[in-house]
Amino acid sequence: MLIIGERINGMFNDIKRAIQERDPAPVQEWARRQEEGGARALDLNVGPAVQDKVSAMEWLVEVTQEASSLTLCLDSTNIAAIEAGLKKAKNRVIINSTNAEREKIEKLFPLAVEHGAALIGLTMNKTGIPKDSDTRLAFAMELVAAADEFGLPMDDLYIDPLILPANVAQDHAPEVLKTLQQIKMLADPAPRTVLGLSNVSQNCQNRPLINRTFLAMAMACGLDAAIADACDEALMETAAAAEILLNQTVYCDSFVKMFKTR
Repeated sequence: MLIIGERINGMFNDIKRAIQERDPAPVQEWARRQEEGGARALDLNVGPAVQDKVSAMEWLVEVTQEASSLTLCLDSTNIAAIEAGLKKAKNRVIINSTNAEREKIEKLFPLAVEHGAALIGLTMNKTGIPKDSDTRLAFAMELVAAADEFGLPMDDLYIDPLILPANVAQDHAPEVLKTLQQIKMLADPAPRTVLGLSNVSQNCQNRPLINRTFLAMAMACGLDAAIADACDEALMETAAAAEILLNQTVYCDSFVKMFKTR
């Protein structure tokens, strides 16, 4: 299970101020805290309040790399910002993200191949997020075909079946779990899977409980990665225990510590 720390995001007020004022301290503090919590990649999102997303992404990549050498997940709908971040990155990068629209596929798949980056593909197009697993799977198949077309290794394709908040789209959760299972049958080797985990609990009560419960359920259905709160100790312990119970790692008495430090 790859945990991608979610906290360096301009949607959070402290990160928004840091980007606007070019203050590296909050960004670097969250980079260190998430790495210590067990994240093995860091999602970087400049947020909607920044006008010049290109220079903001360049700065965010540079200051994050001063504090951590983890894989960076460059999160933006602005392709120029993604490309600028790729050029500044010193280590492995995940591009977050493309959907299944042909126009975006033709831009982002070659960009990922050019830079040796992994790519997150979303099971949606301009009409929005589908409700049922069959439509999600059809979009996933388009992304798998695009990987083959443009030469992106299947191990570098992460498919996100897109979970929505349980309080407004409760019926989506079982469909996402079905999709996770079915994605693994689309190719050999199979593409990887990822979720923006915290979306499932947005505006819900007891968010940490919902997040860690859904994480365990999704891992049992084939989830490989999650953009999540790496500083939620109970969530990270759940991921560690689920790996053991799914026979993905060898049991040892210090399995939580091993999960966080490997």
